[in-house]
Amino acid sequence: MGVLIMGKSLPPLTWFRSFEAAARTLSFTAAADEIGLTQSAVSQQVRALESRLGVALFMRRARGISLTDHGRRLQPQVEQALETLASAAGAFGPDQTSGVLNVATSVSVAQWVIAPNLPEFTAMFPDLRIRLLSTVWPDDFHASTADVQIRFGSRAQVGLNAEALEPSRLVALRSPMLQGDLAEVPLIETVGTSVGWRDWPILDGGPLVPSLYTDTYGMALQLAAQGNGVALVSELLASHAIATEQVVRVTEQTLAGREGYYLSIAEGNPAAADFRTWLMDVLNR
Repeated sequence: MGVLIMGKSLPPLTWFRSFEAAARTLSFTAAADEIGLTQSAVSQQVRALESRLGVALFMRRARGISLTDHGRRLQPQVEQALETLASAAGAFGPDQTSGVLNVATSVSVAQWVIAPNLPEFTAMFPDLRIRLLSTVWPDDFHASTADVQIRFGSRAQVGLNAEALEPSRLVALRSPMLQGDLAEVPLIETVGTSVGWRDWPILDGGPLVPSLYTDTYGMALQLAAQGNGVALVSELLASHAIATEQVVRVTEQTLAGREGYYLSIAEGNPAAADFRTWLMDVLNR
């Protein structure tokens, strides 16, 4: 429910958060990955905000979204308001010098990369407390409260100081129990990304057409592991699932993606630097 101020009802805060994240990343999928919602939820909340305000905030095209003049006018005001709220809430948060490492990341990376390997890191640093944040706020907020950020998007979306995480190519994965070639089994597509099954080399039967859609690579990988079809997933997420035989690669062929995962850490934070070193080691094995 919206907040009543001076007799007028404000749209819910979550609508503004979805708008801000989508406006900054120019992707409903990347926005959803940041704030812990589904792509459809972000899209619906933005449409609800547009309906409430009576203006279009985005132009929607087959290859992505862009801000309208109304959207460009609203974005800095919403960003400033969220930063003000974040600053106010931060005064009541845990002391950043109290030995807590704050890691802001997508659910996909937390589930498929960090969680399976985290016991190793905690064994190396037993006195360090770790807080995983699956909800990502605006850039300036995280610069002061998140020691480690792992974001999904294009190079232009994630910022100049972000470090690309590898491997970043797309691989086709299925459950070991699923039989059949790509033309015979269900294909799982992650919507909102620039590269998908339409870019896979055409078979004799024609282009590959997915039948199951999701809004994150992590969910696509989960669906594949449970035998729902073949998913085209960022290779960065796949190592643990392959090692534990939850999925297997359909082919050694890969595709280059236009989006990927990027890392940035707080300068001068030894724990964040240790986390980066450990994560890079995990990804390079």
